[in-house]
Amino acid sequence: MNTRTIGIIIFMGAIMFFSCFAKENEKKAAEQFTSISMDEAAKLMETEKDFILVDVRRPDEYKAGHIPGAVLLTNETITEESASRILKNKNQKILVYCRSGQRSRVAAGKLSSMGYTNVVNIGGIMSWKGKIEK
Repeated sequence: MNTRTIGIIIFMGAIMFFSCFAKENEKKAAEQFTSISMDEAAKLMETEKDFILVDVRRPDEYKAGHIPGAVLLTNETITEESASRILKNKNQKILVYCRSGQRSRVAAGKLSSMGYTNVVNIGGIMSWKGKIEK
């Protein structure tokens, strides 16, 4: 092999290494949120007042019934722009839920990666024992 070929191989290896490193950092940033049970969330909502409750289901699911006081921010449409319209303070406690807990976990990761520092995944409304608002 000549020097140029070796240089190209080293360059391509470096690109692959740093690409994997960047993806790992994105993954870690997306995992920087807390998860609690819906029962723990209910107790927290009784004792704390400085939080925002976010339902990340589809609009039709939200209209069919949601936890009182929840705002809708559909998981599939979360962007920095849409989040910033609803979630003004990146340090405020944000409680995120969906139907079963899968979408809320994904949404919590998205919000964390956008710089929201106090995101809590509370799972799915299927576990909610309180009132439902329509």
